[in-house]
Amino acid sequence: MAEREEIERESKQLQDGVFETEEIVEEKKRLQPWTQQITIRGVVSSIIIGSLYSIIAMKLNLTTGITPNLNVSAALLAFVFMRSWTKMLHKFGITTTPFTRQENTMIQTCSVACYSIAVGGGFGSYLLGLNKKTYELTGGATQGVSAGRYKEPEIGWMTAYLFLACFVGLFALIPLRKILIVDYKLTFPSGMATAVLINGFHTMGDESAKKQVAGFLRYFSVSFVWGFFQWFFTGKEECGFAHFPTFGLEAYKNTFYFDFSLTYVGTGMICPHIVNLSLLFGAVISWGIMWPLIEKHKGNWYPADLPESSMRGLNGYKAFIAIALILGDGLYMFTKILFITCASMHGRMKNKNKHIEVDDQNKTPNDLKQNELFLRETIPFWVAAVGYVVFGILTVIGVPFIFPELKWYYVIVAYIFAPSLAFCNAYGAGLTDFNMAYNYGKVALFLLAALVGKEHGVVAGLAGCGLIKSVVSVACILMQDLKTGHLTLTSPRAMLLSQSIGTAIGCVVAPLSFMLYYKAFDVGNPTGEFKAPYAVIYRSMAILGVEGFSALPDHCLQLCYGFFSFAICINLVKDMLPKKIGKWMPLPMAMGVPFLVGSYFAISMCIGTAIVFTWEKLKPRKAELMVPAVASGLICGEGLWILPSSILALAKIKPPICMTFLAS
Repeated sequence: MAEREEIERESKQLQDGVFETEEIVEEKKRLQPWTQQITIRGVVSSIIIGSLYSIIAMKLNLTTGITPNLNVSAALLAFVFMRSWTKMLHKFGITTTPFTRQENTMIQTCSVACYSIAVGGGFGSYLLGLNKKTYELTGGATQGVSAGRYKEPEIGWMTAYLFLACFVGLFALIPLRKILIVDYKLTFPSGMATAVLINGFHTMGDESAKKQVAGFLRYFSVSFVWGFFQWFFTGKEECGFAHFPTFGLEAYKNTFYFDFSLTYVGTGMICPHIVNLSLLFGAVISWGIMWPLIEKHKGNWYPADLPESSMRGLNGYKAFIAIALILGDGLYMFTKILFITCASMHGRMKNKNKHIEVDDQNKTPNDLKQNELFLRETIPFWVAAVGYVVFGILTVIGVPFIFPELKWYYVIVAYIFAPSLAFCNAYGAGLTDFNMAYNYGKVALFLLAALVGKEHGVVAGLAGCGLIKSVVSVACILMQDLKTGHLTLTSPRAMLLSQSIGTAIGCVVAPLSFMLYYKAFDVGNPTGEFKAPYAVIYRSMAILGVEGFSALPDHCLQLCYGFFSFAICINLVKDMLPKKIGKWMPLPMAMGVPFLVGSYFAISMCIGTAIVFTWEKLKPRKAELMVPAVASGLICGEGLWILPSSILALAKIKPPICMTFLAS
């Protein structure tokens, strides 16, 4: 009890800008130089954790397209890994240097940078949208030149593209780090939460740490063994526990069933309750009501003899209505956060002198010490300028070789505007915790597709989308991690180098993780497990940018207008009446995902949210301590089983049993 109260006290102090525990006071006196905060064992741990999370994130990318924020989970896993490693060495009589919060922060930063490439690198969206299967699903040659060409995924060009696109973002906002973190004191909620957790790990005592480690290992083992056990019953497609007709065969046909995936249950435990409930609501609206009703109009609204995957048939309604929801929600949030950003910056500039006087009076010695440590090891402006220019030039030269449709002058224009877009996004994320990089990418996609024209617009739009999204996203993630470093007394130089190492690892690991799935499984099959819904969505957006509304099936435009308006109205209600009914309103962005994917994963994630809700009601203190550990164990265990199962699939070793269900 006392330990938990100490953690809560420290968390509250940290949020108020104070964390003056005796251990941290002493740590300030013995802080290591930044070169010693990055260790060989830390880099090795980062490669292992980042690779594991890349495999997990890739699975989520290629199945549902929803990946939770795993920063806290990565910090926990780093702590578990390093504590277990050092204790094992001590048992053999080998002495090691102490495992500090700075090293923990470095491993977390490097791991997150690595798996972020798998999340935001476009493997489930704009890059996969270039392959032949997605090209055929969205119309292919039947649409003439406006459908563009296709480019099959290969490790070589994908790795080169990622190195060119992602490293530019590391240098975009370095000169503004003091403004964003020290002067404006932006909270970056995810970065702060990670810092609270890391500081808690290193101050809460061995008993609580042991409980978290034991909980993680227990559920990691359960999840891994369960994944191994399920494999024996998946001899053919649509076999095994993942296709168990939990609510009956008729519900199963409409994707309403529990798929026994502990990965999704763990993901549901991490995601907020409103996200999981919004997914379920979207599933009921689409697969429970709309698709059965639209299917009755087959032969009237769309030809009855179309293949199931045709975008001119039912699949077109699924894709474009999902796009309408996602765009409506994204446009509203983009406008809202841009307004908040501009209003906040205007207020700061208007009251600049007064703000400085009041701010100086309110700062504690501890605040000043934090800022002094953050600013002591400066990152020269020339490093940012040279890095941005050099990698920008390499991208201008290299990307047109990979994608001849995207001319060099479009890349130059993109990189001229990218720093200002990155600043707006990072500022908004610092206030609201929303990383809107995907919306900036979608704007670039539409503009480039329309500008380049019918012949090459689709491919140019998809490739250009990735350039803007990567710069804006990587810059935002770096600022978020610098906030974590600011609160854990970690050197900014160490953070930048950690982020660079993680990004480099991710640019290599992410394509390898993707190809593991791409070669072993039927990625992009709309009726299979790895549907990759966002690949179809992004390519359809590019086609929409080139062709306009002529790409839509009959009556689809009216439905899109309705759901676009619905998304905006829902957000208005959430903002205007937040306490009365706003908190009960669904999230349109989350609602749109099941429209294409199905309902099964939403049911699994809602089971996760039910577990957390019940746990918090019965034992709130234990739940606060153990939920991140249990959820991480469930996600990592089954996620790790993907690696041997993929190797078995590549070796043509099939499971011996097919468990399926038939009507009596």
